[in-house]
Amino acid sequence: MGREKERHRGRQRAAYARTPRSASVRAVKILIVATIALGLLVDQRWASHGQAVASAATWMVCVVLWSRGDARQRAALAACLVFATAGEVFLSLGWGLYRYRLGNIPLFVPPGHVLLFYLGTQLALRIPERAEWWVAALALPVVALFAWDGRDTLGPLLYALFLACLWLSPARRLYATMFVLSLAMELYGTWLGNWAWSARVPWLGLTAANPPLAAGTFYCVLDLLVLSAMRAIESRPAPGFLAFSRPQARD
Repeated sequence: MGREKERHRGRQRAAYARTPRSASVRAVKILIVATIALGLLVDQRWASHGQAVASAATWMVCVVLWSRGDARQRAALAACLVFATAGEVFLSLGWGLYRYRLGNIPLFVPPGHVLLFYLGTQLALRIPERAEWWVAALALPVVALFAWDGRDTLGPLLYALFLACLWLSPARRLYATMFVLSLAMELYGTWLGNWAWSARVPWLGLTAANPPLAAGTFYCVLDLLVLSAMRAIESRPAPGFLAFSRPQARD
């Protein structure tokens, strides 16, 4: 188990080291940020057709990512779409942890998870070693404060799950990046009113802020699921969504 983890870390470091800093990668990152930011705004402000326009734009950018990847990367992308869709159905429609403004799951949401993850893999390349523990340390007092005053008693549970993800997987820089990146998106989306978290958590009797500080934990779990799927279909372990940060082999 220890040797496998060390090999996994080695592949991760190699992936970080070999990633090209091309203008096309920067353009894709800008495109993703613009798609998410403007898509949520259009969805909220254009009541009649905004959700359809945002969904079409998000799927188009997702197709761009698909066209840039090889077969292995496309498998990871497809796994992310499947798990993200299932997670949305369970968390929103089943559990009722949060609710979108029309009571549905907008069609831009599952591919939006893929876009955000791709962006996270690129930004994680710039995170120094051990910085993930600084993110966890800075989040702890805020999570504790919100739980102590009763504003977000779900927070400690999500935070503990976040720490478990950091402990179980070598993709820690990605998780720390997604923790911050998804919080920014959650703050933006809830501020606009695209979705809202339930003040009382169904089944558990806990409270939740809108959004919970540790909502990014769900993205960490998503990556663990993608990693498990890639391991199941490959003969050797795969670095989950970090596969997107590897250079492409060209004939």
